[in-house]
Amino acid sequence: MNQPADAIERDVMEYDVVTVGAGPAGLSFAIRLKQLNPEISVCVIEKSSTIGAHILSGAVIEPGPLDALLPGWRDNPPPVCIPATDDEFWLLTKDGGRKAPIVPPGMRNHGNFIVSLGAMCAWLAPQAEALGVEIYPGFAAAETLHAEDGTVLGVRIGDMGIAKDGSHKPGYTPGIDIRAKVTVLAEGARGHLTKRLVRRFNLDADSDPQAYSIGIKELWQLPAGRATPGKIVHTLGWPADTSTYGGSFLYHLDNDQVAIGYVSGLDYQDPNYAPYEAFQQWKHHPMLRPLLDGGTILSAGARAIVTGGWQSLPKVEMPGALLIGDTAGLLNVPKIKGTHQAIRSGMLAAEHLVASALAPAGFDAKLRASDAVAELRKVRNIKPGFKKGLWFGLANGAWETVTGGHSPWTLKVNADWSSLDKVNDHEQPKRDYVQRDLAPRDRLAGVYFAATEHDEDQPVHLHVHDTSICVTRCVEEYNNPCTRFCPAAVYEIVEDAQAEHGKRLQINAANCVHCKTCDIKDPYEIITWVTPEGGSGPNYQNL
Repeated sequence: MNQPADAIERDVMEYDVVTVGAGPAGLSFAIRLKQLNPEISVCVIEKSSTIGAHILSGAVIEPGPLDALLPGWRDNPPPVCIPATDDEFWLLTKDGGRKAPIVPPGMRNHGNFIVSLGAMCAWLAPQAEALGVEIYPGFAAAETLHAEDGTVLGVRIGDMGIAKDGSHKPGYTPGIDIRAKVTVLAEGARGHLTKRLVRRFNLDADSDPQAYSIGIKELWQLPAGRATPGKIVHTLGWPADTSTYGGSFLYHLDNDQVAIGYVSGLDYQDPNYAPYEAFQQWKHHPMLRPLLDGGTILSAGARAIVTGGWQSLPKVEMPGALLIGDTAGLLNVPKIKGTHQAIRSGMLAAEHLVASALAPAGFDAKLRASDAVAELRKVRNIKPGFKKGLWFGLANGAWETVTGGHSPWTLKVNADWSSLDKVNDHEQPKRDYVQRDLAPRDRLAGVYFAATEHDEDQPVHLHVHDTSICVTRCVEEYNNPCTRFCPAAVYEIVEDAQAEHGKRLQINAANCVHCKTCDIKDPYEIITWVTPEGGSGPNYQNL
């Protein structure tokens, strides 16, 4: 019989600061902390097998914060780092479209750089280690540790070697406790520890619910001479209907490679909408397909993007801990950029902790008074405006841009799980989808290009708290949207004569690419994503 997790004898490591997540926020924080005070001991733990393996982003970065963090970085840039040259903004119809005469200000990228954010984090990590930061990939933080009064005391790493039935396999190793004076959460969008802490400390009491989009991305190798390094294209319109927030990016890299992706707002109402299919349809548009024909996919994946903005910003401090980067919700939606905000907030957190003798209190006020939050306030109404449709959203975005965000109102953000219409209440839009043949043909092929790996014999890390709902209420009310919104075909409803209702939910957990969409969009809020064993999940290459 297995012992309860809290009764197992565990090794303990102690630091001044523990950082959860080796993304741009966590690594920038650790670097800045060591720059300011080399005597502070800090470790960074990361659930992926290698640094950058779970990082997926467009990504175009504004270099200002990175210049401040590492002034000489341009002399030794990340391995994928292409100066932005041309910007284009396309409005698409099914059969054509046109280039807008004016590129929206937020999408003008002169002076910016196209990067692979995963490769950039792998490049940042050794620079942090050179300053004395200890970085541990393959360490998945399963829970936070607390004092009797609730103060966060650190994190517990998940146990290794637990079988699907909960028994201990021969190689079982209990996870260690990492204790620290301050815990800094830099988990990215919809961090599973952050989600619990927001509830525990009621951090969102004075803010709107957080909102998200799902971004699905592929890296393509094109025939020689087809790419134009530095060219950046964004599109709106087809295949999204005018009531669904959706758009794309196309970034030309060196060596005849392009990074392409499609972003779908998870506030969509249509219960039959499938973000992955919308992306694949977009690739077949006559303005896109000629670029991709004859090319091959190198890597693919998906990740939630935090989009609530200023009005959804929770309190970012609590006893013993701080929130930074996308965990806090700092992405600028009109710019489709969060990396500069992540670096800014990481540096600010480090400066605050050094000045306050590692006391988190006061960081929330400092962040809200910073340029990072001022930037969010200026664009706070742009994304919510698209709830009223594409054309209203574009007009509202133009107004907010002209006025610099000085409208006397703030539009409300609603929880994504609450936006889905029931199947009988939603008029099915005319999709105008086309026959498609570009790879990948289905989501399982996409999972292959994500190189995701999970030990099949480990506890399922996607907890559905009442599976009877899936084969009764959900099939009738929403037609099981989890079978469509998941980009990795994790959820299936299968026939089963032995099941009470003749069918059951099957969870293909090994397919999971850790995008968190199910945890966000499930209309009954009964799906909870928790971390699997450390080192599990996607192994993205240059995404």
